[in-house]
Amino acid sequence: MLRSMKDLKGYTIGATDGEIGHVTDFFFDDQRWTVRFLVVETGSWLLSRKVLISPYSLLKADWEHKRLPVRITRDEVKNSPDIDTNQPVSRQHEVQYADYYGYPYYWGGDGLWGTGLYNPGMAPPPGLDPETLAEVRTEVADVYARAESTLRQNDDPHLRSCQAVLGNHLEATDGDIGHVQGMLVEEDSWSIRYLVADTSNWWLGHQVLIPPDWVSDIRWADSRVSVNLTRELIQDSPRYDPATEFTRQQEQDLYRHYERPNYWEREHNSAPHGS
Repeated sequence: MLRSMKDLKGYTIGATDGEIGHVTDFFFDDQRWTVRFLVVETGSWLLSRKVLISPYSLLKADWEHKRLPVRITRDEVKNSPDIDTNQPVSRQHEVQYADYYGYPYYWGGDGLWGTGLYNPGMAPPPGLDPETLAEVRTEVADVYARAESTLRQNDDPHLRSCQAVLGNHLEATDGDIGHVQGMLVEEDSWSIRYLVADTSNWWLGHQVLIPPDWVSDIRWADSRVSVNLTRELIQDSPRYDPATEFTRQQEQDLYRHYERPNYWEREHNSAPHGS
């Protein structure tokens, strides 16, 4: 299911032994367009320190009460690497963070989270039988090896603040179309599936969705995002209503309008056999 990034701000993060704090922002990588960290304001118990929480830590969400439980303790968070969330997060910081919690490196494979098995919604539960656990450990070791071999070649992790993207100007191939109003993220994979474009500066009161795969250029210094679409094609696209649930049928209608392959079939077809 898709969730609005704006709605997820303010969610409570609950450790196994108490509350950690509230979500204030997200860091995503602008190559895979996947959320890699939740930025959490801890409040008075940790002197209002901001900490990073990986989707690998997340358990089943309590959407009704706006709470995201995690499989870590408050002490683990307290002793975690102190990373300045107001500065770019380097690959070295990510390695330090992953090693501290024992998480695999997501950049070590071809999938959104390195491999098909290891994504946040499919983290191996405790109590696996020995044979399955051995397979998991082998796969994790392979992920680490491949990630380590590419560490220096990929020193820039391309991590961006979701909050910093909001308000950026959007331009089509033939002119401006509005600005980034929000993002829709898939709750299982934490992949950003759509940018919410507010086109009120162009034609009054409409919001439309644009998959980030169609972004052709991002000029961070100018706060501009370019998409490989024409203004007319965007104007005729299905409207997005944030007050209602965005269904798979509506997604299909959107991709049919643009005559482009959808992400769920594309990712399924590109997945390794047996994953």
